Amino acid sequence: MIQITNSITIDDNEIQLEAIRASGPGGQNVNKVATAVQLRFDVAQSPNLPEDVRERLARLAGQRLTKDGVIIIEAQQFRTQERNRQDAIDRLVALIRRAAEKPKKRRRTTPSQTAKKRRLEKKRRRGEKKRLRGPVDDGD
Repeated sequence: MIQITNSITIDDNEIQLEAIRASGPGGQNVNKVATAVQLRFDVAQSPNLPEDVRERLARLAGQRLTKDGVIIIEAQQFRTQERNRQDAIDRLVALIRRAAEKPKKRRRTTPSQTAKKRRLEKKRRRGEKKRLRGPVDDGD
């Protein structure tokens, strides 16, 4: 069991981990050893996720989410498979934690009277400054 929040836990069998060969430079080690890890988590079928968290998670996952509702996370930052496995799980947990946070409702506000006065006074001063830049009268 992986503890996400106080109310959300994920069973280990909901996550599929697969060792794959890492891409990029690395010489013989990269060509021989499958150290990268690909994590798959089925968001649509997970019984432990509340519906609102599931929707936010689908939005946050972006391109990592397939059409079938499966999040795919690839971890190949480290040289060992175990560290990459832990990194992939940590990234999934962080993503679900972000989705579990309820967004704050936006409350509309209006500027105070003093803020309005200040804005208009600043505007008047700036207009006055620009007006004074105009052509000068000779006084004739």
